[in-house]
Amino acid sequence: MNKPLGASLMDPGRPLILVTGATGYLGGRLVPRLLATGRRVRCMARNPERLAGRRWPGVEVVKGDVSDPASLESALRGVTQVYYLVHAMGEDSSDFRGRDLRQARTFSAACAKAGVRRIIYLGGLGDPSGHRSDHLASRQEVGAALAASGVPVLEFRAAVIVGSGSASFEMIRHLTERLPLMITPRWLNTRCQPIGVRDVLAYFTEALDHPEVAGIFEIGGRDVLDYRSMMLGYAEARGLRRLIIPMNVPLPILSVLWVDLLTPIPMALAAALVEGMSTEVVVQDPRALEVFRVKPMAYREALALALQRLDEDAVETTWASSLAGETEGPALGSHEGMLLERHHRHVQAPPHVVFQACSALGGENGWPAGNLLWQMRGMLDRVVGGTGMRRGRRHPRELRVGDPVDFWRVEALEPDRLLRLRSEMRLDGDAWLQFTVRLEGTGSRLEQTAFFDPHGLLGLLYWYSVLPFHLFVFPGMIRSIQRRAEAAVTESGKGR
Repeated sequence: MNKPLGASLMDPGRPLILVTGATGYLGGRLVPRLLATGRRVRCMARNPERLAGRRWPGVEVVKGDVSDPASLESALRGVTQVYYLVHAMGEDSSDFRGRDLRQARTFSAACAKAGVRRIIYLGGLGDPSGHRSDHLASRQEVGAALAASGVPVLEFRAAVIVGSGSASFEMIRHLTERLPLMITPRWLNTRCQPIGVRDVLAYFTEALDHPEVAGIFEIGGRDVLDYRSMMLGYAEARGLRRLIIPMNVPLPILSVLWVDLLTPIPMALAAALVEGMSTEVVVQDPRALEVFRVKPMAYREALALALQRLDEDAVETTWASSLAGETEGPALGSHEGMLLERHHRHVQAPPHVVFQACSALGGENGWPAGNLLWQMRGMLDRVVGGTGMRRGRRHPRELRVGDPVDFWRVEALEPDRLLRLRSEMRLDGDAWLQFTVRLEGTGSRLEQTAFFDPHGLLGLLYWYSVLPFHLFVFPGMIRSIQRRAEAAVTESGKGR
């Protein structure tokens, strides 16, 4: 009789695999695939709470930081192989390259001390002698740093990853969707060998079947295209007519600003992506096709699968999953000087229906009261270097801990009872928006609370300056949630 998946994974006789970066785009997709093959998995995250909503039976989650040797000692204990999926790309740091290198050296030394047998890593394609991109150079430097301590490293090198929610795919998608005529920089003629995210994950998963394999393996899809062809391929798949005219753009920053303006990708990440597009990234060594069983798909196929995921609201992870909000702040609690605004309503609907209405806020659904004001606040946040409203949400109705929701992130979630969002705007203070639902008579009691913990005088001035807008927005929001929940009950009654 087969054991349940969770029970088999807890079998101490199985090799233990550590996944770093499990809150990120690739790490969040890799873990369930490792579980499907019966692997025993441990995940390390700086904020383990962000993995609380994942349905990963038997997975051990530990708190750890790749730059902190003390936390790595416990995280690596008993581990045989490690996936290193951590990088600083897109962070607002002038020294992301140095930070990546220091972290890799610290992690590599910790792996050697712990007796780890192999590190599996995703680097970037490209001839290092021809690099014009700090980002691509950094990815290859990190691979060398991981191997410096003597632990064998299996380094896959890839170009653009095509998948729903990936940063490069979202950039192509939004530019193509929004601009019928594009006058573009000449780097759009640079050759690239894109690869579907499913193929990358297939290489990662199969790597465990080849424990003796180490070294650098270049991986790519079946097609070598330029970025212009990739955008036109997207337009064709969506039934759009687009005209692209390449020309010389005198300052690279203009391209970055354009991407920042028209797509959800923030400036720091856009800069890394645009810079990388000036370097040709094509597989030169095809050994991966000989060693591994993966048969990479064509660009059109990877594109079709990504669009299908979007149409079905089945996006597993997004680029925003691992960006912003990694810095820890105080948890919501009873702080001296905490400011709050609370509203409550009786709703003629059961708690699970009310909770569903609360969980559908933001993203393409918008905000039910003062949506224009929310958008304006998001624009102001972008002006000062914040996230703004660009990130949207992973799924239009479902949430899990760690999900971004515009400029909020889900900090706590108890199904049908509690939803707490933490603000990631640039503020002189810490802000939360919380919804609690409980049974009350024949319906539910919904309580909506905005919390603000000001940092000094500027924080207090901010709170009182936005109070006039709160008087309109927050009462309107809870009334709208009430209407939506009660309408949902009425509609379900008609359908019976």
